[in-house]
Amino acid sequence: MSIHTLLVLYGSQTGTAQDTAERIGRQAQRRRMRFRVEALDTYNVANLISESLVVFVCSTTGQGDPPDNMKKFWRFLFRKSLPADSLCRLDCAVLGLGDSSYPKFNFVAKKLYKRLLQLGANMLQPVGLADDQHDLGPDGVIDPWLLSFWQKTLSVYPPPAGLAPIREEEKLPPRYVFHFLDEVPDKQIEHLQTPDNKALPASLQPFPARVVFNQRVTHPSHFQDVRHIEFDITGSNIQYNAGDVVMMRPCNAAEDVEQFCQLLKLDPERYFTLTSTDSSTAAVPARLPQPCSVRFLVEQFLDISAVPRRSFFEVLATFATNELEREKLVEFSSAQGQDSLHSYCNRPRRTALEVLTDFPHTTAELSIDYLLDLFPEIQPRSFSIASSLLQHPDRIQILLAVVKYKTLLLKPRKGLCSSWLASLEPSKGDVYVPLWVKKGSLRFPHDPDSPVIMVGPGTGVAPFRSAIQERAALGKMANVLFFGCRSESKDFYCRSEWEEKVQRGHMILVTAFSRDQEDKIYVQHRVKEQSKLLWDLIAKKNAFFYIAGNAKQMPTSVCDALKEVFQKEGGISENQANEMLDAMEKTGRFQSETWS
Repeated sequence: MSIHTLLVLYGSQTGTAQDTAERIGRQAQRRRMRFRVEALDTYNVANLISESLVVFVCSTTGQGDPPDNMKKFWRFLFRKSLPADSLCRLDCAVLGLGDSSYPKFNFVAKKLYKRLLQLGANMLQPVGLADDQHDLGPDGVIDPWLLSFWQKTLSVYPPPAGLAPIREEEKLPPRYVFHFLDEVPDKQIEHLQTPDNKALPASLQPFPARVVFNQRVTHPSHFQDVRHIEFDITGSNIQYNAGDVVMMRPCNAAEDVEQFCQLLKLDPERYFTLTSTDSSTAAVPARLPQPCSVRFLVEQFLDISAVPRRSFFEVLATFATNELEREKLVEFSSAQGQDSLHSYCNRPRRTALEVLTDFPHTTAELSIDYLLDLFPEIQPRSFSIASSLLQHPDRIQILLAVVKYKTLLLKPRKGLCSSWLASLEPSKGDVYVPLWVKKGSLRFPHDPDSPVIMVGPGTGVAPFRSAIQERAALGKMANVLFFGCRSESKDFYCRSEWEEKVQRGHMILVTAFSRDQEDKIYVQHRVKEQSKLLWDLIAKKNAFFYIAGNAKQMPTSVCDALKEVFQKEGGISENQANEMLDAMEKTGRFQSETWS
């Protein structure tokens, strides 16, 4: 083994950066290089000055912020007190994962690259900016970037003489080994450890909140099922404000768990413990109890119903003995095969479980020890909180669109979390969902006189319902809401609540029902129509302007409409209108939270 260690540090929100970091780790292993892969926030950043070789892999979240598991690292790295040559002994490279349909494309990677240079680090190559919008997806950038990275790295850090690299078709050792227990341990309560009362609920210690109600709020004839769900958080110590989000991890559907266990000949009631095979990898995943049941692992940990990433096929290919299956799996793992992998997996949204059934010979050869190498962990989902503690004490409410759609595949595709939540029926007995809360990106003004203008079509209205409830309870009545949906009779969420608040003078409501007339009318049209009101609030009363909702065209269209309002009512040029909006964004008077 080479004496040098490659350290791969990642900041990941949805697991893609982690997957890429682990892939770089496997490539190092094949090149006989020592390596460690760690999340940025579990790494002791003070050790960075003594590292020799580091790759940073990081994604950017919606508003240009660093992912949750690198926030501590980020604050440390940007301290003004760090000397300019702190990292002069470090060779490193930065790989960013982003989506160019968002305005702050790969913002975190670009900023990190610049900052590392300022601190004297030696960059082995330019920053890699992977893009979800690329024809071949992020791999279109990652593959060539990694090729060049290894050429540079191996010339500076040559592998030990006389050891050939491990070929792609050879299996690497698994990260963990399973040890099955002969008997069931004493009563295990795996999924609902009641949190220690003083600790605030968090990812590793969520609060089991009882589901109070789960109601459909769209008309039965409407194509989309949207739910209004309430959770009881009594005794959790959870506090939240308007704009905050609730986090929860879904479970796999019972039928998927059963099918998976049958395919791999696993008994869901058996218990096991895990040991790590490599001294350099972290301990056993923190969310897995020791001992753990097969059922808990498959139902609550392994992401078996997600569309698998390329790394899944890389590991699977090493088990294939059937020629036809092996050829296909090797193709899907290769750079040249990304187009066919896209057509097979990503376009039809084929799940990992469905892939296993398509490759029966290989699935039969799979060793259980590789389950944690094959499947990523189920990631938490976040939802804008749609209620205020001032109006609903000890409660959290959300508005949830149930994801279900057709592709070329016979079986409809379903969103894991939304289908799981929609299936919970509190009328049939107590149901609990482990959850925790984190700060959202929307911030509302403290000044009681600042008006707030909110544009929230569809479920984008959720954070604004929270804000209006909170503000009305505090006597802040200058609230304007633009709400848009398809039809007044089918998907007009919270209608009676808005009407009551309008009557009491707590808000002004402007609606756009896109399909209720010949011409489609959207929220941006209403923004233009209300130009006098908006100009008065923004230019004369220092109003704050917010957008939330689906990130297709809506945010851009609303911004364009708002700039037209500035030009028309303020008599200013297009450039000045752009500058005005930029200035509002810099001072926090214009904020948006969008999702795709």
